[in-house]
Formats: sequence, C-alpha cells, structure tokens
Amino acid sequence: MTAFLWLLASIAAGVGLALQSRVNGELGARLDHGMLAALISFGVGLVVLAGILAVSPVARAGVRRLVGVIRDGSMPWWYATTGLFGAFLVATQGLAVATLGVALYTVGVVAGQTMSGLAVDRIGLGGLARKAITPPRVIGALLALVAVGLALVGTGELEGVWLILLPFVAGLLQSLQQAMGGLVQRHARSAMAQTFSNFLVGTVALGIFVLVQTLAGVRSQPLPTEPWLYIGGVLGIVFIALMSVAVHHLGVLTMGLGVICGQVVASVLLDLAFPAGHPVTVWSVLGAALTIAAVAVSAIRPRRAKA
Repeated sequence: MTAFLWLLASIAAGVGLALQSRVNGELGARLDHGMLAALISFGVGLVVLAGILAVSPVARAGVRRLVGVIRDGSMPWWYATTGLFGAFLVATQGLAVATLGVALYTVGVVAGQTMSGLAVDRIGLGGLARKAITPPRVIGALLALVAVGLALVGTGELEGVWLILLPFVAGLLQSLQQAMGGLVQRHARSAMAQTFSNFLVGTVALGIFVLVQTLAGVRSQPLPTEPWLYIGGVLGIVFIALMSVAVHHLGVLTMGLGVICGQVVASVLLDLAFPAGHPVTVWSVLGAALTIAAVAVSAIRPRRAKA
C-alpha cells in the first residue's frame, strides 16, 4: 500500500511537470526568449522557497544539515548540483514546447528517461539501493518506448521536430537528477533542503546564461501580465520535493514511469483542451493508454519463493 501511494505521488508529480511545461512554454513564446522564461520560473520558485525558509525552523535545519554534510565531506558536493539538470529541463520547455506542443515534448522526455532509468537503478548510483532488473520492469520500459513510438506516429506535422532532441537529452538527465536528488534529501533529511538547493543552483546558472545572452545583444518581448504564466516555479517545487522522497520507495525506474504516466496523460489533455496548433490524435491517446499500462506492469513485484 505504501508503494502504491508513492506511485500515485509520482503520477501527480508528472501532472505538475506537464503543467509546468505548458506554462513555461507559453511564457517563452510570449517573451521570445526561452532562457529568460526558464530564469523567471526558477527565480519565482527560489523566492517562494526563501519565504518558506524564513518561517520554517524545520526547513532551515534541513539546509544547515545539507551545508554541514558538504563541508565535512560525508556527501560529495557535486550531488547538490542537480539544479543544473533541472535548469536544463526548464530551459527546454521554454525553447521547444511552443513548437512541439506539450504531448510531443513529453515524448522526448519519456524516451530519454526510459532509456536511462534502468541503468541508474542497476548501478545504484551513490549508494542508493540497487533495484533488480526484473522482467516486469523491462517489459514496462519497453511498453513506454512503444508508447513513445505511437505518439510519434500521430504527430502528423513534423516541422521543427528536430527540437525533440532537447527534451530527449533532458529526459536522459532526469534519472540522474532523481537519483542524486534522493541522495541529497537523505543526507539533509529534508525534501525542502534538496528543493532549495536545486532552485538556488539552477537560478544562478540560468542567471549567468541570460546575462551572457543580454551582453551579446539578445532581447526579449515585454513581460506578459497574466499571473498564471509565472507559476512554473511553484509547480517545480512540488515536483522536485515529491521526487526526492519517492525515489527511495520506488526506485528510479518505477518512479520515473509514474512521472511519465502523469506527464503523458496530462499533456494529451492539455493539448486537447488548449490545442494551440497541436491537435490530439487517436495515436496520442493510444500512446497515453499504453504508458499507463507500462507503469502498472513495472510496479509488479515478483513473488518470493517460500522456504
């Protein structure tokens, strides 16, 4: 039952990621500046987290523990750089979603994440418990890849489809981010500390990149006035916090497939409700259904032989 509840939490995180993709993609299109959209998303999230730290002694204690384990070397400092992976993911949202649509963008992330999830689980990165590569887990990963293929078949218009390489690489990095984020959460004993670390590193990295672009003459359109375009960072807080805890209960692959399930279903519904030039096809719906089946299969645990 506990594993099932964490699977539901990972699906909810995937829904949040799909919503974040649509919000940041729209913001990037309005600004005509995908990297600035990513910086705004991370910056808003960092401000919200700073407010939480200001009023929560428990959250501040978690940050102090995180700083302590980095200083004394009990946790390698580079585990706390997961914000770079998150920054890259959010940047790809601002750069690619307006062209690809949420559903096809999610296809790229799914493909990369599915390919790397098995490997990260098998290695047991950084001391995380290794997860056996059981037949249900392999079948679940293969079903997810077939779902990706179905979504690609249903795209129809393929102009600009090369942009799918960006979310594909972001998906490859997602398994690493989830594993490393889980380790940071374990050392700090605080999901909030891991999330704050992620947003701090990501905001600094994106700020430097946007500064370089500005000095090079890159300009954006005026900031839009709709408040909903600025909630991407808040959605990211929920997504990262859930992942950093759920990975210990499910492993990278099963949690990743749960996130994928939420992403794919929500992205299809978003493109259905707000098509913006990205119509939903029967193939897209079939791909979403098959992704749900992949999550269900991957969650099957083999029975232990009786002594």
